[in-house]
Amino acid sequence: MEHQTTIKSPFTLSGPGLHTGKFTHATVCPAPAGSGITIRRTDLTPHVDIPALAGNVLDTNHGTTIGIGTATVSTIEHMMSALHGMQVDNALIEVDGPEVPILDGSARLWVDQISSVGIVQLEEERRYLRIESRIEWRDEKHNIELVAEPSDTFEVRSTIEFDSALIGSQTAEIDDIGCYENEFAKCRTFVFLHEVEALLAHNLIKGGDLDNALVFVDKPLGDDEKQRLATLFGKDKDSIRVHNGVLNTIEPYFANEPARHKLLDFIGDIYLVGAPLKGRFTLRCPGHHANTELAKKISDCYKTNR
Repeated sequence: MEHQTTIKSPFTLSGPGLHTGKFTHATVCPAPAGSGITIRRTDLTPHVDIPALAGNVLDTNHGTTIGIGTATVSTIEHMMSALHGMQVDNALIEVDGPEVPILDGSARLWVDQISSVGIVQLEEERRYLRIESRIEWRDEKHNIELVAEPSDTFEVRSTIEFDSALIGSQTAEIDDIGCYENEFAKCRTFVFLHEVEALLAHNLIKGGDLDNALVFVDKPLGDDEKQRLATLFGKDKDSIRVHNGVLNTIEPYFANEPARHKLLDFIGDIYLVGAPLKGRFTLRCPGHHANTELAKKISDCYKTNR
């Protein structure tokens, strides 16, 4: 019999949110069996507890946002991915602002802290949500298809497709959640340079940095463009470099890091069903909207919301 888990002691990670730029502290605390994952807005009076469930998803534009009423918390996907990937069933996350810190754009620092404080087993049995029949969500206009099928394990095969030679078509897969920490947690978010410019124009990614995303460049950069980017990100112009199509001072960990990051996002978003899963997931062009819509369909089928 497998037992439910929580972390042994609290830990805190701090930093700016990707889109708001607001500096926040997120403290992950132990929680009792059966409580699942809950995010508490501690800066509100009274505090507001938001269960991390698909039914509470309010927005998926450039990240996953959950909320109750006017109390929201955005960009939760990397933290949720770490909790799912490290098989933490129960936790209370206290956040003193509207957005979870983006950190390095991956789940690595969350995973490192979970490993550092340790995981403790609780007395109650772990209850898996088992996919018993095919469930799918698709958007034919955007070539998106997500399929869940029965399996005795949690396994995911994900394919992404971009009309760019820098990424093209990539596939990533996981068939043993135990390899999450080493093979997926450190894979960072990615974006094209033209998307960065558009997001900045819409007053987003205020907390973005060249160190917390892979920025792909599919056009030559002149000195004026480099200077503009250096000013935007508070860098020296000479530090703005393009190596193998990536604009920053960091190198990809894997040739298919974008595909791995999309799978990382899915692992976080699908945990919004409110329970660990056993099922085979086949994804084509996943994203936060599709991921959370599939989570909602699964939740509706199995009534997992607490």
